[in-house]
Amino acid sequence: MKYFSMLIKPASSLCNLKCKYCFYHDVASNRETYCYDVLSDETIENIVNKTVGYFKEPAQISFAFQGGEPTCAGIEVFKKFINQVNEVKKDFHDIHYSIQTNGTLINDEWIELFKEHHFLVGVSLDGYQSNHDLVREDRNNQGTYDRIMNTIEQLKKNGIDFNILTVLTSSLSNHAKELYKFYQEHDLSYIQLIPCLSDFNHESEYGLKPKEFFNFYNEFFDLWFEEYRKGIYRSVTFFDNIIPMFAGIPPQQCGAMGFCSMQFVAESNGDVYPCDFYVLDQYKIGNINQNTIVELAKSKITQEFIQEKRVLSNQCNSCPYNKMCRGNCKRMSGVYFDLEYCGIKEFLEAKEKQIVAIAQTL
Repeated sequence: MKYFSMLIKPASSLCNLKCKYCFYHDVASNRETYCYDVLSDETIENIVNKTVGYFKEPAQISFAFQGGEPTCAGIEVFKKFINQVNEVKKDFHDIHYSIQTNGTLINDEWIELFKEHHFLVGVSLDGYQSNHDLVREDRNNQGTYDRIMNTIEQLKKNGIDFNILTVLTSSLSNHAKELYKFYQEHDLSYIQLIPCLSDFNHESEYGLKPKEFFNFYNEFFDLWFEEYRKGIYRSVTFFDNIIPMFAGIPPQQCGAMGFCSMQFVAESNGDVYPCDFYVLDQYKIGNINQNTIVELAKSKITQEFIQEKRVLSNQCNSCPYNKMCRGNCKRMSGVYFDLEYCGIKEFLEAKEKQIVAIAQTL
C-alpha cells in the first residue's frame, strides 16, 4: 500500500488567540503575505482531486489541518472538503483526518464532525492553568485554560481520539514534576511535548535551550519510568521515538533521520511548501491549483530541500549516539545543541540503561 499525507492550513495564519511564542506568526511575518484568504472551493477541489484522485490503487491518504487556528476557517470549509473526498475516493482508499486546534471554538457541531469522520484531534494545552494562561491568551488578554479543558471533556465524553500538544518553553522546563502531575491528575495519556523555538531573526525569552532540554527530560523521564514500571504507559513523543531506535527500529520523526523529507504543506491559497517550519516565499515549490503532485515533488526547490547535506560538527560526528540523532532537525538544532554542549547526548548518557531495558521488550 502507498502512503501520502498533506498538511493543510485552511485559515492560513488567522488565529483567535495571541500566544506569546507563536511559531507560525514568526514564519508568516517573514514572507510577503502574512495571511491568505480561507480555503476556497477551487482549492479544495484541486487538493482532493490531485491527491486522492491521483492514486489508482490501494493507498492510505492522510489530511492534517493546522494553522494559525484551522477552525477559524469555519466548519463549512471542512464539510466541503470531506464531501469532495467522498465524491472522489474509491473503496481502496483509506482516508484519515486529523486537526491541531487551540480548542476554544469547538462546539457540538465540531464534535459531531470529528466523531462522524473519525478525526484525531490534537489539542494545544500548555499544562497546568497558571502556565497555560500565562502564554496562551485570547485577543481580549483572557486566559483560555477553562475553555480548553471543557473541550477536552467533550472529546472524552464522545469517544474522540485526541492527544495533547504542550509547547515546552524555557520557563516551563523548570517545572517537570508539576507538569507530569498535571497530566496524571487529568488522565492525559497521549502527549506531544514540542520544544519552543526562538524566532528566525532573534532569540526569544520563551525559546528552549539545550541545557534546559536536558534538565527537563532528565526529571520528566524518571517520573515517566516510575509509572512504566507499574504497567502504566503514557505516550510521550520524545520517548516514543528514541526508545524504539535502541531496538533497531527506524525513527518516526523526520528530524532523527538526518535529512529532511517532503511534507507537502499547503497554504489556504494553494501554495505548497516542503515543511511546516519553512512556509516561506523562498521555499514555495508551486501551487496545487496549477501543479500536479508529481510536479511539486520533482520541483527544483523540493529536490534541493530534501537533498541538502547536513554539515555536522566534529562533536556530532564522533558522538556515540549519532545514529539515534543524526544532528536532528536543522530548524530545531538550537534546542538540542550548541557548539560545546548537547542536551540529547547528556540525556541518553544518563538514561541509556533504562532505555535499553525497555527497548529489549519491543
